[in-house]
Amino acid sequence: MFKNLYPVIFITSILLFILCIFMTLPVILLAGVPIENASAFSQPAMGIFLVGLAGILISRNQPRYLKPRYMFVLTVNVWVVVSLLAAIPFYQSSLQLSWTDAIFESISGITTTGSTVLSGLDNMAPEILIWRSILQWLGGIGIIGMFVAVLPFLGIGGMRLFATESSEWTDKELPRMKSLGRGLLLIYSFFTFSCAMVYWFSGMSLFDAVNHALTTLSTGGYSTSDMSMGKFESDLLLFESTFFMMLGGLPFFLFVRELHGQHGVLLRDQQVKAFLSFLLLVTTLLTLHRCYVQPDIEPFSAFAAVLFNVTSVVTTTGYASEDYSLWGPLAYTAFLFLTFVGGCSGSTSGGMKIFRFQLSFMALREQLTRLIHPRAVLTRNYNGRPVSDAIITSLIAYGFVFVFCLLVMTLALASLGLDFMTSLTGSLTALTNVGPGLGDVIGPAGNFQTLPDAAKWILTAGMLMGRLELLSVIVLFSPVFWRN
Repeated sequence: MFKNLYPVIFITSILLFILCIFMTLPVILLAGVPIENASAFSQPAMGIFLVGLAGILISRNQPRYLKPRYMFVLTVNVWVVVSLLAAIPFYQSSLQLSWTDAIFESISGITTTGSTVLSGLDNMAPEILIWRSILQWLGGIGIIGMFVAVLPFLGIGGMRLFATESSEWTDKELPRMKSLGRGLLLIYSFFTFSCAMVYWFSGMSLFDAVNHALTTLSTGGYSTSDMSMGKFESDLLLFESTFFMMLGGLPFFLFVRELHGQHGVLLRDQQVKAFLSFLLLVTTLLTLHRCYVQPDIEPFSAFAAVLFNVTSVVTTTGYASEDYSLWGPLAYTAFLFLTFVGGCSGSTSGGMKIFRFQLSFMALREQLTRLIHPRAVLTRNYNGRPVSDAIITSLIAYGFVFVFCLLVMTLALASLGLDFMTSLTGSLTALTNVGPGLGDVIGPAGNFQTLPDAAKWILTAGMLMGRLELLSVIVLFSPVFWRN
């Protein structure tokens, strides 16, 4: 078993080198500006470099073949180790955070959840703000890479549908993965740069533009202000942010195919069409509702705010331009259910993902047809590819585990004395990686600082499990997994 862990150690060590480089960026980018927390970044970066070097020396002469089963170990190990080490600058900074708060903030960032225990962001040290944004940007590209390179081959929750070539992990797959990885990084970086320029030219300061670009494409939602995007009071910025959040919620591997000359594949994709249609439908209905309950509001501004906040929740970004829980009971309830949805697979978004709802409706339609025509021969196809019984089974398993985890987390939080809405939406926003919950405590106008430490640890575990698609974490606790 230990021999199988050498590739895990080697890959994790390489990623620690990358983390070390990015940990120095807040100091480098702010060169010439007084930085009060420089040592909080430089010292951990040196320590992480030495740990990574030790890992490479230990595993350099060992076999590099990674068995498919141990991809579960690799995936969970990387996200946990990187998240914990990324918390050190928060802990050592002038913020004087406890280890619980530092780890909560780090894991919320790296999983692109966007829940925060920090307040006073408008006057916070710039190196802390840029580090939060960098973590979300890294988490975003990490999510895309994990989706393309790992999850489809593990068959988690139906993601085998989106494997780029085959369902086997072979040496023939590696060259294509390298090419695909370069394309994904190029597109992700280009969109981020474009977003920053658009924000800057639309009135944001360069610092705000860069930070918000990093957290928009990653659908993370960390902001440089306690008011989030409401600070800027611009319908134009809301539309621009909505556009880039939508890009973050689309399958990035389809952008690569478009780049390679397969024009039109993005808009022909069933998942993309459902995602965009859903956003338009919900926005239209909620805009009409808001204009009805608030007749004095200007319709265009109402549409801009509704579209922005709906897109933010559905793509699990977590930005807010205003407290949408004040739009009336219907909107309040709608946003609760929108938290479940999520963006497309292969995007930076969290949530249950659009394709799972599509497959569920497909299975429901098939079952209803069989009730009427028991002997009918039915076929399932999604984007022109057959949907096997194994995919439907994994979909059902994922749905059951999601609901079960939501139930357990909600009860655990309630046992700590939290009210029902905080317990439910806190659990839901952690598992779906949305960010803000609902209610007076963790709603769009609040944060997670006042929660007890035990609640923060529960939510921290939920954020990691939600980002790693639940099953990839739970399988590690099965005795069968560790048997030869």
